[in-house]
Amino acid sequence: MQGFAGLMWLIYLAMFGFAVVAFVLAAVFRDDAYRAANKQGKGFWLIILGIAVVVNLLVPMLFLQIAGLIASIVFIVDVFPALKQVSGGRWGRRQGGGSSSDGPYGPWNGGR
Repeated sequence: MQGFAGLMWLIYLAMFGFAVVAFVLAAVFRDDAYRAANKQGKGFWLIILGIAVVVNLLVPMLFLQIAGLIASIVFIVDVFPALKQVSGGRWGRRQGGGSSSDGPYGPWNGGR
């Protein structure tokens, strides 16, 4: 029985970690990126994912934790790629149309 409790603890820890990662990713993007990606607003996702983090941390009810896991998965699989696509810069394509051969100080191929 102790092995099962340890396994459940690892599962709960993984769900908590996943919710925290989704919450942090939701907080990183600007509010206008959510509108540009035609997704629910930043406030909506921060509230939903924040509730998922709190539920995983404080409420030992598996049903609520699974609901938070589903919200986190929806954000990571659907919303995050759309935000990444419309944002550019740090998460998306480089600003200024850089190519894949560009390094931090210019092109690796000598400007060819």
